[in-house]
Amino acid sequence: MIVYFTGTGNSRYCAELLAARLDDELTDAFPFIRGGTAADLYSERPWVFVSPTYAWQLPHVFRDFLRSGRFRGSRTAYFVMTCGDEIGNAGAKIRQLCAQKGFVCRGVLSVVMPENYIAMFDVPDAEESARMVAAARPVLETAAGTIRQDRPFPAGRAGAADRLKTGVVNPLFCALFLRSGPFHATDACVGCGKCVQSCPLGNIRLESGKPVWGSRCTHCMACICGCPSTAIEYGRRSRGRRR
Repeated sequence: MIVYFTGTGNSRYCAELLAARLDDELTDAFPFIRGGTAADLYSERPWVFVSPTYAWQLPHVFRDFLRSGRFRGSRTAYFVMTCGDEIGNAGAKIRQLCAQKGFVCRGVLSVVMPENYIAMFDVPDAEESARMVAAARPVLETAAGTIRQDRPFPAGRAGAADRLKTGVVNPLFCALFLRSGPFHATDACVGCGKCVQSCPLGNIRLESGKPVWGSRCTHCMACICGCPSTAIEYGRRSRGRRR
């Protein structure tokens, strides 16, 4: 079974391609995370978990989903992480998680996709984004073959900088920068409520037809990147940046 979490669509794209190539079932973690319910899933085939990389780790909301869920049947687990550049030492944290859940970890694959963390970075233009997605396809095709043949993903090497990013920078980043306060809607907002529907934590509500953010936020960028009228900004940092 392919189980995925996505904010803006990169990981969904990868999960859907893998599911098609492996002729396997596809499950979205969103309703479980949004509803605060523990998953109870069964698969005789290997588990393939697909998610973005948030500050060189699994998104904490997806990690917690995996920790709380019951995954019956196969004890083999593959992880695919989309990223704008690299995943640091995320594999070490994932192997720890697998040990806790009784999974045999068959490796962690990083797949470079278009950057979408517009609270901090620029998004590549349409041509470059298309090139990156095209370059990711053969990586995913090879990954599907590896899973089908029950072989591990190639082992990556993590250096001191990778361990620093995952082990030290990630918790500091989450503690200091995961804030919803800068999010706001401009006058371009049409009150469609798509941001409310797309938030995996149910952190957004409409008041007088405009979105208001609560205190819970995982910086998935679903609201700002999915706004059909480009009406959401993250303070001044996102101004002028492509969605």
